[in-house]
Amino acid sequence: MADLFKNKYRIKSARLESWDYRWNAAYFITICTANRKHYFGEIKNGKMEFSPTGVIADILWHEIPHHTSYVHLDNFVVMPNHIHGILILNNPEIPKENISKENIEEGRIGDRLDPKNDSRGNHLNDPVQTLRATSQEHPQKHSQMAKISPKSNSISTIIRSYKSATTKHAHRLEFDFEWQTRFYDIIIRNEISFQNISNYIKNNPAKWKEDKFH
Repeated sequence: MADLFKNKYRIKSARLESWDYRWNAAYFITICTANRKHYFGEIKNGKMEFSPTGVIADILWHEIPHHTSYVHLDNFVVMPNHIHGILILNNPEIPKENISKENIEEGRIGDRLDPKNDSRGNHLNDPVQTLRATSQEHPQKHSQMAKISPKSNSISTIIRSYKSATTKHAHRLEFDFEWQTRFYDIIIRNEISFQNISNYIKNNPAKWKEDKFH
Protein backbone atom coordinates (compact mmCIF):
# COMPACT_ATOMS: atom_id res chain seq x y z
CA MET A 1 0.00 0.00 0.00
CA ALA A 2 2.93 2.34 0.50
CA ASP A 3 3.34 2.46 -3.28
CA LEU A 4 0.03 4.32 -3.57
CA PHE A 5 1.61 7.44 -2.14
CA LYS A 6 5.21 7.29 -3.33
CA ASN A 7 6.36 10.68 -4.62
CA LYS A 8 2.93 12.24 -4.01
CA TYR A 9 3.62 14.17 -0.82
CA ARG A 10 4.95 17.41 -2.24
CA ILE A 11 2.61 18.25 -5.08
CA LYS A 12 2.58 22.05 -5.48
CA SER A 13 -0.53 23.95 -4.44
CA ALA A 14 -1.62 27.16 -2.80
CA ARG A 15 -1.31 27.05 0.98
CA LEU A 16 -4.66 26.44 2.70
CA GLU A 17 -5.75 27.55 6.14
CA SER A 18 -6.64 24.06 7.32
CA TRP A 19 -6.22 20.43 6.45
CA ASP A 20 -9.26 18.62 5.07
CA TYR A 21 -9.28 15.09 6.45
CA ARG A 22 -11.00 13.78 3.36
CA TRP A 23 -7.89 14.50 1.33
CA ASN A 24 -5.84 11.66 -0.11
CA ALA A 25 -2.96 10.86 2.21
CA ALA A 26 -1.62 8.19 4.53
CA TYR A 27 -2.67 8.71 8.15
CA PHE A 28 -1.12 7.13 11.24
CA ILE A 29 -3.93 6.61 13.75
CA THR A 30 -3.66 5.92 17.48
CA ILE A 31 -6.69 5.32 19.68
CA CYS A 32 -6.34 4.61 23.40
CA THR A 33 -8.76 2.94 25.76
CA ALA A 34 -10.33 4.95 28.59
CA ASN A 35 -7.74 5.49 31.32
CA ARG A 36 -5.47 3.23 29.22
CA LYS A 37 -7.05 0.19 30.81
CA HIS A 38 -5.95 -3.17 29.37
CA TYR A 39 -9.23 -4.09 27.73
CA PHE A 40 -7.68 -5.73 24.67
CA GLY A 41 -5.47 -8.38 26.25
CA GLU A 42 -1.84 -8.66 27.29
CA ILE A 43 1.61 -8.98 25.75
CA LYS A 44 3.27 -12.31 26.53
CA ASN A 45 6.70 -13.26 25.20
CA GLY A 46 6.61 -10.31 22.83
CA LYS A 47 3.28 -11.27 21.27
CA MET A 48 -0.21 -9.92 21.77
CA GLU A 49 -2.76 -12.30 23.28
CA PHE A 50 -6.23 -10.95 22.59
CA SER A 51 -9.07 -10.71 25.03
CA PRO A 52 -12.56 -11.07 23.47
CA THR A 53 -12.74 -7.28 23.23
CA GLY A 54 -9.35 -7.24 21.56
CA VAL A 55 -10.65 -9.67 18.94
CA ILE A 56 -13.57 -7.31 18.27
CA ALA A 57 -11.24 -4.32 17.90
CA ASP A 58 -9.04 -6.27 15.48
CA ILE A 59 -11.86 -7.63 13.31
CA LEU A 60 -13.74 -4.34 13.02
CA TRP A 61 -10.64 -2.43 11.94
CA HIS A 62 -10.27 -4.82 9.02
CA GLU A 63 -13.93 -4.20 8.15
CA ILE A 64 -13.32 -0.48 7.53
CA PRO A 65 -12.69 -0.84 3.74
CA HIS A 66 -16.05 -2.58 3.39
CA HIS A 67 -17.76 0.59 4.60
CA THR A 68 -15.58 3.18 2.83
CA SER A 69 -14.45 1.84 -0.51
CA TYR A 70 -11.46 4.11 -1.12
CA VAL A 71 -9.81 3.40 2.25
CA HIS A 72 -6.81 1.08 2.17
CA LEU A 73 -5.30 -0.49 5.27
CA ASP A 74 -1.61 -0.84 5.91
CA ASN A 75 0.08 -2.01 9.12
CA PHE A 76 -2.14 -2.32 12.16
CA VAL A 77 -1.73 -3.62 15.69
CA VAL A 78 -3.94 -4.06 18.71
CA MET A 79 -2.06 -3.48 21.96
CA PRO A 80 -3.35 -4.00 25.53
CA ASN A 81 -4.64 -0.43 25.87
CA HIS A 82 -4.47 1.14 22.42
CA ILE A 83 -4.44 0.48 18.70
CA HIS A 84 -2.11 1.77 16.01
CA GLY A 85 -2.95 1.67 12.33
CA ILE A 86 -2.27 3.30 8.99
CA LEU A 87 -5.24 4.37 6.90
CA ILE A 88 -4.65 5.42 3.30
CA LEU A 89 -7.29 7.52 1.58
CA ASN A 90 -7.16 7.14 -2.18
CA ASN A 91 -10.35 8.75 -3.42
CA PRO A 92 -10.21 9.48 -7.16
CA GLU A 93 -12.74 12.30 -6.70
CA ILE A 94 -10.35 14.26 -4.45
CA PRO A 95 -7.95 16.43 -6.49
CA LYS A 96 -4.31 15.55 -5.88
CA GLU A 97 -3.24 19.19 -6.09
CA ASN A 98 -4.68 19.75 -2.61
CA ILE A 99 -1.93 17.64 -1.08
CA SER A 100 1.21 19.55 -0.20
CA LYS A 101 3.98 19.73 2.36
CA GLU A 102 2.79 23.22 3.26
CA ASN A 103 -0.74 22.03 4.00
CA ILE A 104 0.56 19.24 6.21
CA GLU A 105 2.96 21.35 8.22
CA GLU A 106 0.88 24.51 8.62
CA GLY A 107 -2.69 23.47 8.01
CA ARG A 108 -3.26 21.39 11.13
CA ILE A 109 -6.34 21.99 13.27
CA GLY A 110 -6.73 21.04 16.92
CA ASP A 111 -4.53 20.26 19.89
CA ARG A 112 -1.01 18.89 19.65
CA LEU A 113 0.13 16.06 21.81
CA ASP A 114 3.20 16.85 23.87
CA PRO A 115 6.00 14.79 22.27
CA LYS A 116 7.58 14.41 25.71
CA ASN A 117 4.57 12.33 26.72
CA ASP A 118 4.21 10.44 23.45
CA SER A 119 5.68 6.97 23.29
CA ARG A 120 6.04 7.24 19.52
CA GLY A 121 8.61 10.01 19.72
CA ASN A 122 11.44 7.79 20.85
CA HIS A 123 10.74 5.08 18.30
CA LEU A 124 10.02 7.08 15.17
CA ASN A 125 12.84 9.61 15.26
CA ASP A 126 10.26 12.40 14.90
CA PRO A 127 9.03 11.46 11.40
CA VAL A 128 6.45 14.26 11.39
CA GLN A 129 6.22 17.63 13.06
CA THR A 130 2.59 17.71 14.12
CA LEU A 131 0.27 15.43 16.03
CA ARG A 132 -3.42 16.19 16.22
CA ALA A 133 -5.91 15.17 18.88
CA THR A 134 -9.42 15.17 17.42
CA SER A 135 -12.62 15.75 19.38
CA GLN A 136 -12.95 17.65 22.63
CA GLU A 137 -12.12 20.86 20.75
CA HIS A 138 -11.98 24.12 22.67
CA PRO A 139 -15.24 26.13 22.55
CA GLN A 140 -13.61 29.04 20.69
CA LYS A 141 -12.79 26.67 17.84
CA HIS A 142 -16.37 25.52 17.27
CA SER A 143 -17.20 28.01 14.52
CA GLN A 144 -14.00 27.16 12.66
CA MET A 145 -14.43 23.42 13.14
CA ALA A 146 -18.00 23.59 11.86
CA LYS A 147 -16.61 24.56 8.48
CA ILE A 148 -14.25 21.61 8.23
CA SER A 149 -15.63 18.76 10.38
CA PRO A 150 -17.22 16.39 10.69
CA LYS A 151 -17.38 15.60 7.01
CA SER A 152 -18.69 12.48 5.39
CA ASN A 153 -15.98 9.91 4.60
CA SER A 154 -13.30 11.89 6.44
CA ILE A 155 -10.77 10.34 8.79
CA SER A 156 -12.78 11.67 11.71
CA THR A 157 -16.02 10.02 10.62
CA ILE A 158 -14.24 6.76 9.74
CA ILE A 159 -12.66 6.58 13.21
CA ARG A 160 -15.90 7.62 14.89
CA SER A 161 -17.73 4.76 13.17
CA TYR A 162 -14.98 2.28 14.09
CA LYS A 163 -14.99 3.33 17.74
CA SER A 164 -18.77 3.26 17.91
CA ALA A 165 -19.00 -0.21 16.36
CA THR A 166 -16.33 -1.61 18.70
CA THR A 167 -18.10 -0.22 21.76
CA LYS A 168 -21.51 -1.39 20.55
CA HIS A 169 -20.39 -4.97 19.95
CA ALA A 170 -18.45 -5.17 23.21
CA HIS A 171 -21.41 -3.91 25.22
CA ARG A 172 -23.82 -6.18 23.35
CA LEU A 173 -21.73 -9.10 24.63
CA GLU A 174 -21.71 -7.51 28.10
CA PHE A 175 -17.97 -6.80 28.07
CA ASP A 176 -16.71 -3.86 30.10
CA PHE A 177 -15.15 -1.45 27.61
CA GLU A 178 -14.72 2.25 26.84
CA TRP A 179 -12.51 4.24 24.47
CA GLN A 180 -10.66 7.42 25.32
CA THR A 181 -12.72 10.30 23.95
CA ARG A 182 -10.11 11.63 21.55
CA PHE A 183 -7.88 9.96 19.02
CA TYR A 184 -4.51 10.96 17.59
CA ASP A 185 -3.39 11.17 13.99
CA ILE A 186 -0.27 11.95 12.03
CA ILE A 187 -0.30 12.83 8.35
CA ILE A 188 2.54 10.77 6.89
CA ARG A 189 4.41 13.07 4.56
CA ASN A 190 7.10 10.95 2.89
CA GLU A 191 8.20 7.39 2.23
CA ILE A 192 10.83 7.37 4.96
CA SER A 193 8.25 8.35 7.57
CA PHE A 194 5.89 5.75 6.16
CA GLN A 195 8.46 3.01 6.60
CA ASN A 196 9.49 4.21 10.07
CA ILE A 197 5.89 4.22 11.25
CA SER A 198 5.14 0.87 9.60
CA ASN A 199 8.13 -0.68 11.35
CA TYR A 200 7.13 0.86 14.66
CA ILE A 201 3.64 -0.64 14.40
CA LYS A 202 5.02 -4.05 13.43
CA ASN A 203 7.53 -4.08 16.31
CA ASN A 204 5.27 -2.55 18.94
CA PRO A 205 4.39 -5.83 20.74
CA ALA A 206 8.05 -6.89 20.97
CA LYS A 207 8.97 -3.49 22.43
CA TRP A 208 5.98 -3.18 24.74
CA LYS A 209 8.08 -2.75 27.89
CA GLU A 210 9.73 0.29 26.31
CA ASP A 211 6.40 1.85 25.37
CA LYS A 212 5.16 4.79 27.47
CA PHE A 213 1.64 3.44 27.08
CA HIS A 214 2.83 0.44 29.15
